Amino acid sequence: MYKFFFRLVFQRMDPEQAHYLAFRWIRLAARIPVLRTFVAAVLAPRYKELRTEALGLRMHGPFGLAAGFDKNAVAIDGMSMLGFDHVEIGTVTGEPQPGNPKKRLFRLVADRALINRMGFNNEGSAAVAARLAARRPVFRTTVGVNIGKTKVVPEAEAAGDYVKSTEHLAAHADYLVVNVSSPNTPGLRNLQATEALRPLLGAVREAADRTVTGRRVPLLVKIAPDLADEDVDAVADLAVELGLDGIIATNTTIARDGLGLKSSPTLTGETGGLSGAPLKARSLEVLGRLYARVGDRITLVGVGGIDNAEDAWQRILAGATLVQGYSAFIYEGPFYARAIHKGLAARLAASPYATLAEAVGAETRKATA
Repeated sequence: MYKFFFRLVFQRMDPEQAHYLAFRWIRLAARIPVLRTFVAAVLAPRYKELRTEALGLRMHGPFGLAAGFDKNAVAIDGMSMLGFDHVEIGTVTGEPQPGNPKKRLFRLVADRALINRMGFNNEGSAAVAARLAARRPVFRTTVGVNIGKTKVVPEAEAAGDYVKSTEHLAAHADYLVVNVSSPNTPGLRNLQATEALRPLLGAVREAADRTVTGRRVPLLVKIAPDLADEDVDAVADLAVELGLDGIIATNTTIARDGLGLKSSPTLTGETGGLSGAPLKARSLEVLGRLYARVGDRITLVGVGGIDNAEDAWQRILAGATLVQGYSAFIYEGPFYARAIHKGLAARLAASPYATLAEAVGAETRKATA
């Protein structure tokens, strides 16, 4: 029914307009007690065998919503109602900003992909922090907060901008993500170079520790799939050196060639980050490379092209403790997370592994043995 509705309604609408329409429906359903209870019962069944411990946190399962969908922390309970085990909000910047001019979101339906050049449109760290502070959770959900650089802040002053967001948001985050990998903020990806990344992550870590004294806020970094292999290794080594809690692999890609694109040249020629199914192979490759480098010393989060349960399972075998989706949710609709959970439970039961934790990195260990 959703796929029919998508073709009939959403596919005829501007993608950003369709996004906000669906967003409003999700938020509305989550506000009605009887309705949200019914929806959660159908779409968010719990599987004991999928319970996951990561980043010092306990979650119902390993599958969460990637950053970019809920930029301003307005639908956390709604997304939990739809079955996501954790919700990563943002990207949030130090100052509010409108993002890039519209039109800035494009569907590549034939490729099950999206191109976006949203440009970190959000209300700013102070406003999002106030919303999180006032929130009264309906469902127990792990909330990650993804922070990025305000566009007008010079690259040389980026650390201060990230620190501002950290000071506002760290107290409300179950974990914090430093996003240095979006292609839609000029100069942002330059911060992935280790000589720039080391002081930036150190400043955010110090700010988080100074701001939140009662607990340690886990800190992760999100990297691009377009990094050369030696740069992936360098980030992995830096993460271990600095005692980071995790790496998210990967963000969107600026690449187009060799990704099996089937959509029109008009769409594929749009600038911005490509997400969805075409990103699957490279994202999996980067994840496996990271796990081979860091092993179980830090938590890896697999994202990029997670279409179905098999994709999620392959990320777990490659080394991901947590897995995230976004683009496929647009195409699969409200049963997306339910299908992932059901499929993961079935694959775990058919595998030689007693627990999900045993499966993490199993294929990468075999390949590197």
